Amino acid sequence: MPDTSRLAIVAALEREVGPLIKHWQVVDREYDGRKFKFYQHGQTVLVCGGIGASAARRATEAVIALYHPAQVVSAGFAGALNSALRAGEVFVPARVVDAHDASSTETGSGHGVMVSFAEIASPEQKAKLAYAFGAQAVDMEAAAAARGALARGVSFIAVKAISDESDFVLPEMNRYVSHDGKFRTAAFAVAMAIRPWLWTRTLQLARNSSRASAALCDWLERYIGSAAGDKASDLQPVAGRQG
Repeated sequence: MPDTSRLAIVAALEREVGPLIKHWQVVDREYDGRKFKFYQHGQTVLVCGGIGASAARRATEAVIALYHPAQVVSAGFAGALNSALRAGEVFVPARVVDAHDASSTETGSGHGVMVSFAEIASPEQKAKLAYAFGAQAVDMEAAAAARGALARGVSFIAVKAISDESDFVLPEMNRYVSHDGKFRTAAFAVAMAIRPWLWTRTLQLARNSSRASAALCDWLERYIGSAAGDKASDLQPVAGRQG
């Protein structure tokens, strides 16, 4: 694949986009002293940078520097901030807000507002974020990816699939996110195994995540197809949809 891509997708974890990249070419490359795993297919490249703003920023900078895409898509899971969004639905925000400093990015696509928060949000935190920013969903990476893309003159959109509804009480997960944005799956599994009172909730989260991944990958596959048919020199956002 040449070092030029029309579309660069930045996700946090492979499990979010697994069905999409299952048969894509895998290439390990280095940027700024860090190694990244890129998944390549046609004129699309995808990188899973890790959880959180710092990881998303690094991955966005790397994929732009190495592949020179026309557009960056921040893709992954998000939490709903109101009861209208259900697990497995896809949300394409028209505006992405950084909860840290209230800065925002208009995507020129989709509808509604998503806020990026520094932690995996509890129902109480979700209610506060919804009130403070008028947002419908919360993630951890989109605002950082948007800042990285737009600073380099690259078009940006975000697409997120809902993995936890507004009132869903997640098991404690923030402690299992490492400093470099990796999720310590083995440690989390051991902790849940010895806490049977959390089994039902953990299984529900797994089912919701599976539905979210399938919906997200279906949306991305269709979007990649539309991008491949775009004859313009610069890729333009297409209208997002929820469903």
